[in-house]
Amino acid sequence: MRGLLRLVACLLLAGLAMELFFVARIAAMAVVDPQSTAFQRSEAWQIAIHQGSKGAWRQEWVPYTQISDNLKRAVIASEDADFIDHNGVEWEAIERARQRNAKAEELAARRAARAIARGKPVRPVQLRGGSTITQQLAKNLLLSGERTLLRKGQELVLATLLEVLLDKRRILEIYLNNVEWGEGVFGAEAAAQYYFRKPASRLSAGEAARLAVMLPSPKFFERRVGSSYLNGRASTIVARMSAAELP
Repeated sequence: MRGLLRLVACLLLAGLAMELFFVARIAAMAVVDPQSTAFQRSEAWQIAIHQGSKGAWRQEWVPYTQISDNLKRAVIASEDADFIDHNGVEWEAIERARQRNAKAEELAARRAARAIARGKPVRPVQLRGGSTITQQLAKNLLLSGERTLLRKGQELVLATLLEVLLDKRRILEIYLNNVEWGEGVFGAEAAAQYYFRKPASRLSAGEAARLAVMLPSPKFFERRVGSSYLNGRASTIVARMSAAELP
């Protein structure tokens, strides 16, 4: 029994130490630009394994003021319309996403059964997230890509810490400088140069909207930059941008 209690105590202390480490990391980001994220380091490793020294890596940090307001508005309109108002987590959005995903999985199961019966390939189910920009930043900055309840719970805790320790402007600045926009393409400046051969400060509304639409599946859209879906969705985002409030 004593051994079990010691083990539990050690696990609790380890968990507390990890949370304090996260608090210190996030607090430092108020004044120090993060040089990389957990997601970027994972991607860099994958690129190194598959492409070696030939693998391209594009990223350049630019201050908030050097990122076009068009891109800020487009990303908020596309990813998190209530970014200014929430405290890091939107519980209603999470519940709506859960319900949509449950229906999608049920429909996918029926389609898979028909496909197997006909000897056709089974298409993977496309699930949607209900994550805010703050949650996405928390996940990319500090967590692994695994999908577990424990990791999701940690994401919610870190999103809350980000909102407590950083202001909205800083959260958006870090997010836009680190989010993925293609294979080895990270941040607004790299994306603007890669897709439009111009700095992030000069992105038009249409260009910004196209980049915002790419965010859920950047590697997919990198190979389909002229797709009808991308064009149509970008037009929708342009129409919504005027309502997006900036920090």
